[in-house]
Amino acid sequence: MEKRIYAVRGAIFAENTKDSIQEKAVKLFNAVVEKNGIKSQDIVSLHWTLTKDLDAMNPATALRLGKPAIDVSEIPLFCSQEAFIQGGRPKVIRMMLTAYLDQKPSHIFLDGAEALRPDFSK
Repeated sequence: MEKRIYAVRGAIFAENTKDSIQEKAVKLFNAVVEKNGIKSQDIVSLHWTLTKDLDAMNPATALRLGKPAIDVSEIPLFCSQEAFIQGGRPKVIRMMLTAYLDQKPSHIFLDGAEALRPDFSK
């Protein structure tokens, strides 16, 4: 199969501390790239969102400062606040990584975030 562009989704719960956001952002990113065999040159961009209660650190910054499984220095990273929805789950970091892959991606939901998308977490 020829490579085509896909959006790979993921989410993880975190506490509102720099350490927790950094640990969880790197953990989620590493799980996504390792599970999907993604290399730096395959990535188009990475968009993070955070729920409004997570304001201690930007996950894009956290990833750059952490120990990602692949080089992220040339990858466009962006972060925005998740839309506030009454009754929505707090303490969530979400990501959408756009990349060229040769197969449909595996979406990754970790550390309790599996409940957000049980269809992806089977």
